[in-house]
Order: sequence, then C-alpha cells, then structure tokens
Amino acid sequence: MTTRRQFLQTGLAGSLLLGIAGCTRPSAGNGRRAIIAAIAPVMLGRALPASDRDTALARTVDAVETAIDGLSLPAQQEIGELFDLLAFAPTRILAAGVWADWPAASAADIGQFLESWRHSRFDLLKSGYAALHDLIFGAWYAAPENWPAIGYPGPPEVK
Repeated sequence: MTTRRQFLQTGLAGSLLLGIAGCTRPSAGNGRRAIIAAIAPVMLGRALPASDRDTALARTVDAVETAIDGLSLPAQQEIGELFDLLAFAPTRILAAGVWADWPAASAADIGQFLESWRHSRFDLLKSGYAALHDLIFGAWYAAPENWPAIGYPGPPEVK
C-alpha cells in the first residue's frame, strides 16, 4: 500500500523531472524528428513500402513537421511538451518504458510503449497516443504518392 508520504515524494520527483525536461527543451533541433522517425515505422507497419522505405519515411517525418507547424500555438505547445517528455531520458524511461535513445530503440520496445499508452487507464497517456497516431497517420495518408498502395483513386474530379 502506498503511503501518503510516498505518493507526495513520487509526485515531487515527477514534477521535478518534468520541470527539467520543460526547461531544457530536449526535443528541440532534430530531437522531435528522431522520435517521429523511430515511431512512424512501427505505427505504419506494412503500409511503408519495402522498396524506397527510407524516402517514404523521410517524407512522412517532413509531413508530420509541417502538420505540427500548422497547428495553433497552444496545440504546438502541447505537442512540444509531449515530445519533450519523450526526448528527455528520465521521463522517456518512466513514462514510455523505452530505455534506449529513439534511434537505437527496438521496434518491439516502441510497439510495447505505443500499446501501453493506447490502452492506458490514464486519459493523458491515451491523448498522447492519439496525438502521435493522428499526426503520423494523417501525414502518411494525406500524401498522394501513398494512395495507390491503399487503393484510393484520389478525390473525384470536379468538372
């Protein structure tokens, strides 16, 4: 049974780690791109083509970045906080259970993290999963070069 003191200590430690992560902006620079590049192949799975996989992944990462840039400033801040949480090693380990840096993380570890957030009892983690899912899948399926792979002929022509 967790005591009140342990609960407060855990909360204080978590607040401290999140505060440090928020102050240092660990996802700045290429940090966010590295996270997206690691998560996208696991989320997209077989939708990524076997041939020219690297190019398709790079286009998807660019499209996610473009989508984030098009969000409102409050939404960009929330997404930034999510990526800061995932980029900062202590919070990445605690919140996602991923010990390795994102480029070195295994697909199994990333998949386990995604599933744990997807089915979490905490709405905040479910929201984080939904944000990652919507950004990555939205970027992927919005690209016309990916439509033939899913049998989508494109939007109808207006005459």
